[in-house]
Order: sequence, then C-alpha cells, then structure tokens
Amino acid sequence: MKLTPAELHNLHELILSCVNSITNMALYKNQVQNPELKSIIESHFSVHVQDYNMKVRFVKESSAPGEKLNVPQLKVLLSDFTNSPTTVDPITPRTDIQQLTDREIATGYLLTLKRAGREYAWSAMEATNPTLREFLKDAFTMSCNHAYELSQWMIMNGYYPLCEAPQSEIEKTGSLYNEVKEM
Repeated sequence: MKLTPAELHNLHELILSCVNSITNMALYKNQVQNPELKSIIESHFSVHVQDYNMKVRFVKESSAPGEKLNVPQLKVLLSDFTNSPTTVDPITPRTDIQQLTDREIATGYLLTLKRAGREYAWSAMEATNPTLREFLKDAFTMSCNHAYELSQWMIMNGYYPLCEAPQSEIEKTGSLYNEVKEM
C-alpha cells in the first residue's frame, strides 16, 4: 500500500507503542491480583494484538488488511458520573519494587491507553489514505473505550478520584457563553 512519509512515520511510532503496550499487558496479566482487573486486561489483550498485527500489515503489505478492528462497545459501570463511590487512597511512588500492585498496574495501563488514544486521534487527522484513516479512528475508539472501562474500575476501587465540579464554577463558566440562534 502506498503511504505518505507522515503516515509511515506515524505507523512506525504506533507499532512501537503497541510493542510496549502488549509487552506491559503480558507482564500485568502475570502480576495482577484482583480477578476483575485481570479479566479486564485479558479481555483487552487480543484486541491490542489484532491492532498491532493490522498496523504491521499496513506497512508490510501492498494493500490494506482485509479485516476490521474489533472495536469494543462502551461499557458503563458507574451510575454516578461525578462522585467516587468510595474514598480515594493517597499514593506515593515506590522506588524499590519487585512486584507491581494492582493500582500500579491499572495506572500504568490507563496512562498507556490515554497516550495511545491521543496518538491515534492525531494520526487519523493526518492520514490521507481513507482506509488507514478509518482504521486509526477505530483504534482511537478502541483505546478510548478500554480506558473508560479501566478508569471506572479504578474509580470503584478507590484508585482514581472523581468529584463534582462546584455549581458556582459551572454557573460562572456557563455565563461566559450565549447560544447562537439557529439559521
């Protein structure tokens, strides 16, 4: 398949990112203690492998992969989207470790998904090949939905803060803007 230099560079960076993600996920699967977190990582793993393989094929083959990325549906686990159902425990970086905690595993994976999502979105906006662009959009949605599922698990387990914005701040921000009358 013909690629622009920017598309090739972006694919190279995204493939390298996938090597890191898959390698870390393999480690996480072996170290995680919480069965729910393990299940989340295991259910995401095959999609990340598929994503990696499709990108490799985009670079190596003369045509686009004949498959579509298995984009997961958005899983909504929380009923309140503005308040943590439990208190959030403070955290301090550890400087000498042999085993990751579940919180460290979830945090590492969440940050990987967020960064990958930004890179997919940026690369999709830059892609001129429509097949590659659609794939990158799907990969963004995959990362976005995986990050959402994981962040909800973290919120429910007291590893990620969630709080409601003060009403005064909402009103203050809202007062800055007026709607445009539709034409």
